Amino acid sequence: MIRNDIKQLAAYHVPDASGLIKLDAMENPYPLPDVLRDQWANRIRSVNINRYPDTEMGELRHAIADRDGLQADQVLLGNGSDELIQMALIAADQGACAIPQPTFAMYEIISRWLKRPVASVPLGKNFSLNADAFLRVCAREKAAIAFLACPNNPTGNMWPRDTIRQIVDNFRGLLIIDEAYNPFADESYTDMIAPHVIVLRTYSKLGMAGLRLGYALGHPDTIAQLNKVRLPYNISSPGQASARFFLEHFDVFEEQVKKIRSNRSRMLATMMSMDHIEVFPSQTNFILLRVPNADATFEALKQRGILVKNLHAAGGLLENCLRVTIGMPEENTQFIASLKEIIGETSS
Repeated sequence: MIRNDIKQLAAYHVPDASGLIKLDAMENPYPLPDVLRDQWANRIRSVNINRYPDTEMGELRHAIADRDGLQADQVLLGNGSDELIQMALIAADQGACAIPQPTFAMYEIISRWLKRPVASVPLGKNFSLNADAFLRVCAREKAAIAFLACPNNPTGNMWPRDTIRQIVDNFRGLLIIDEAYNPFADESYTDMIAPHVIVLRTYSKLGMAGLRLGYALGHPDTIAQLNKVRLPYNISSPGQASARFFLEHFDVFEEQVKKIRSNRSRMLATMMSMDHIEVFPSQTNFILLRVPNADATFEALKQRGILVKNLHAAGGLLENCLRVTIGMPEENTQFIASLKEIIGETSS
């Protein structure tokens, strides 16, 4: 009744954060201002919930295209980036999916769901990406689709433009450049969009995680083909109305991004001055760090009411690594104080 390979999989686990300072999921910690929340509620009140959503989502696609300097026929909307990743994997030619390792887990997870083989290319020192090595694996494994998260999750780094350009120019399949963390990065690769290159973005990290709205930017012909495997009505009417409203007030989120980037700089400077930990540069809204004992540190933080992401895998590139989301200033202060205390205890 159920495929054996599905039975062997574990469901995606989201830990319970009740009562904890939640620094594990790369969310924007700043809530909507009350005035904006009231205006949003008024906008939602006008939605005819008894009718199906606008399946073409023309107004929303035009609004997104205008902001990103493209045309509406270059925009495809998904229920978060995850749905767009799934669309691309469904639509691409038969062949392996090539990914760096470590990277965003859903590229591999969804590939496995769809019985698409996965070709992993280990990252180098400080999580660098070797374009020649990546392209060799793509050729050897006959990769039909590849994903590059720019900046990368969970490592937080941005690969150089010439590295991405080399892969864009030489990869013969469908290349997805995932810019989920673009608001926190110093540059974008949307200028590399081509018939075989798509850029993914999302509003989740920006402050609208509850909306589950992601979008793909690409060549009109490619977007039209991917649209054929999009489920009808995949973005709800309240979701579309909310997104249009928030785009009208985008300056609020841009100000919050400035605060997060500033808080990130302070966090990085403080953590880099600490003994017994290794901190990696970040162009995202999180920081990756290596501690003497990730499992013990994770549990000790949790006991102090702070939830981070434990990425430890013995012998791997993420051995003894934790990932912490940039929170509110007082949350960051509490995290740093707790980390200093815990590291002092475990290293003494």
